[in-house]
Amino acid sequence: MNYINVILPIPVQKLFSYKITEAEATFIKKGMRVAVEFGKSKIYTALVYNVHQTAPVGYEAKDIHQILDEIPVVNEFQLKHWDWIASYYMCSLGDVFRAALPSAFLLESETEILVNSGFSEEEILNDEEFLIFEALQHQPRLSIHQVVQILGKKSVFGIIKTLLEKEVISIKEQIYEQYKPKLVKYIQLSQVWSGAEKLPELLALVDRAKKQREVVLTFFQLQTTKKPIKVDQLLDASNASSAVLKSLVDKEIFEFYYIQKDRINFEGKTSDIKELSEDQEIAYKSIKTAFETKQTVLLKGVTSSGKTEIYVKLIKQILDEGKQVLYLLPEIALTTQLIERLQIYFGEYLAVFHSKYSMNERVEVWNNVLENNSKARLVLGARSSLFLPFSNLGLIIVDEEHEPSFKQFDPAPRYHARDAAIVLANVHNTQVLLGSATPSIESYYNAQQGKYGIVTLNRRFGNVQLPEIELIDIKEKHRKKRMTGHFSDRLMVMINEALDEKEQVILFQNRRGFAPVVECETCGISPQCPQCDVSLTFHSYRKELRCHYCGYKQAMPHNCNACGSNKLNTKGFGTEQIEIELQELFPNHKIGRMDLDTTRGKYGYQKIIGEFQAQEIDILVGTQMLSKGLDFANVSLVGILNADNMLNFPDFRAHERSYQLMVQVAGRAGRDKKRGKVAIQTFNPYHQILQQVSTNSFDEMYKEQLNERWQYHYPPYYRIIKLTLRHKDFNRVEGGANWLGKSLTSVFKDNVLGPTTPGISKIRNYYIRHIIIKIPQNKSLKGTKDLVIRIVNAFQAISDYRSIKLTIDVDNY
Repeated sequence: MNYINVILPIPVQKLFSYKITEAEATFIKKGMRVAVEFGKSKIYTALVYNVHQTAPVGYEAKDIHQILDEIPVVNEFQLKHWDWIASYYMCSLGDVFRAALPSAFLLESETEILVNSGFSEEEILNDEEFLIFEALQHQPRLSIHQVVQILGKKSVFGIIKTLLEKEVISIKEQIYEQYKPKLVKYIQLSQVWSGAEKLPELLALVDRAKKQREVVLTFFQLQTTKKPIKVDQLLDASNASSAVLKSLVDKEIFEFYYIQKDRINFEGKTSDIKELSEDQEIAYKSIKTAFETKQTVLLKGVTSSGKTEIYVKLIKQILDEGKQVLYLLPEIALTTQLIERLQIYFGEYLAVFHSKYSMNERVEVWNNVLENNSKARLVLGARSSLFLPFSNLGLIIVDEEHEPSFKQFDPAPRYHARDAAIVLANVHNTQVLLGSATPSIESYYNAQQGKYGIVTLNRRFGNVQLPEIELIDIKEKHRKKRMTGHFSDRLMVMINEALDEKEQVILFQNRRGFAPVVECETCGISPQCPQCDVSLTFHSYRKELRCHYCGYKQAMPHNCNACGSNKLNTKGFGTEQIEIELQELFPNHKIGRMDLDTTRGKYGYQKIIGEFQAQEIDILVGTQMLSKGLDFANVSLVGILNADNMLNFPDFRAHERSYQLMVQVAGRAGRDKKRGKVAIQTFNPYHQILQQVSTNSFDEMYKEQLNERWQYHYPPYYRIIKLTLRHKDFNRVEGGANWLGKSLTSVFKDNVLGPTTPGISKIRNYYIRHIIIKIPQNKSLKGTKDLVIRIVNAFQAISDYRSIKLTIDVDNY
């Protein structure tokens, strides 16, 4: 007997075995999809992990439902990488499978009901049952969704159950393929009329129908280009309606045909790669030399040093060898500008893969990579593009490697794209280039320890000087009443100077909305989210209060809900408030805003970045989206409106992240010829991080942070595993967290922190508790994880705690 082990797209740790026939065993290969029944009647898309002849122990293997592929959609390299991700990040292969494949590949199973042909006892049915029975007389099958609509109620399973018991209906699971290829409609002459000698006879046939004759003549004109003729093209050129064309098809003069086409194509002429500067050339050669002995190389180049041009030269060399390149970026916003730059050099070799692209577009990229098609030789994407089916990978570039956006927090697998990329390169036996002006402490530490190669680039392209950074003490400015709204007099002077010179300004405030808190001046109470432990953020544009954690919103009240006072005041400020203030202060200039609220659509980023690049926007205000990688030649001033929020964040990486964010934002200024200026507003200009930012002292910041990490047992010296417990019952989550905390402390002693209540202790009505385990360098990571899993399994076996949602996050920073 033959069996297959399959991965199901659900969070179960084990693989499941299914029976297959002899014929199926010769056809099925590892990495193909099969539809299988799991549970009582639910059908899932499963992935074949291996084919074997060992019967499962403890249950009888079911037959598979159907084979869904002719060739594997997932290759051996991917499965090896998935195994590592599941093992390292302590999740199931099913979690990785669901995250890796575009949702169109995970075929949906939908329950349908059919009427039993022999049933005639209508009198035993109640009103609701009869409604469904009557609907089934008019159409052969109904989905659960249609039953809900017919009855006008959500809970319909009870009625379906009684109909099954009375043998009125039967149930079927229908599988739906979600991906639809894009077909472009073309037109051609029928075979009967294809010869040149048939033309007079054809024209005589349509002589009396003037419109039809016009279409036929236009077709022959278009045919001289010897290209396939699209239906739309023919209708436009002949100025005819589709009805006229249909009548010609009915007369069998023309016939339609379809060509499958990719939804996204990067075409156009490609140009030669720019000559590298002397410094860039030295860096390029150093990277090539480092790759001879090291698999991973860190390129530490100051902002605007021209790292992208070095990447381009490396990519060109790999593509010339016929291999694939993966270019990872932390933010979708960055892909917008980079697509234009890479398209000039690599044209149709370029494919883009991220969540703003539609499901069908992502499937096409997946298929092109799987087939090693030239259209997807260079893949540019966010962290999810790691999971694409590369078979001939020659290089991985991780740009802005320090970015927190590379870390996936929810749902599982909670992987870090930079670390997973290094393992993927190991699987493919290829190289990784990490690039950043402000590397993460971990990467820089690995480079200093000799684990990675390191190349530095300390000059900006064209020898433009790094921006001049000025710290503005707003505590003093408030005291002397020299503030206009949230702008100091010095920042106002700098903005006016830049605008007078017809230059552009970027202003950074890492908080969206109008104001984070609305407070009653009489009783001091702020409106809170009913589902989360946070105050609601005021959004002026829609005059509403909104929760940024669960999406709850309500209209802005006119009176305090607690005391009825109408004296409501806002505290703090976000990008929306800055935009409104700027419109009042600079009425003759165009103000733009770039945050999560203004970039929701598929082309939201392109629109704002395009307008700013075309200099239609004079001042752009935004969150951390505009802090990295963007290149605008005409920006001469960058303003950071409040540096203290970032510095005072309760996190061991707060100072490192603040330094990186401020240096990256500052790097947007003066990228062309003229030296840029940066103004940082702060209540504490003598803070050591701000001093280090103003002097661009990365090494000083690195040594200081490293000392603190060693002292308080944090990465890179210790690894961290974070356990999060969630439940709607406060007492249950409290009891569960205490039990788990004591069990872990008895094994790991002082290396356990918690259970603790996070700053935001309730989200979406779930109370939250955290437990952190620190793992020293001399302790086995795998051994520690095995102990954690054993304790967690014992915890979940206790009936009182079984309903607590528990997530494990390895390297949670």
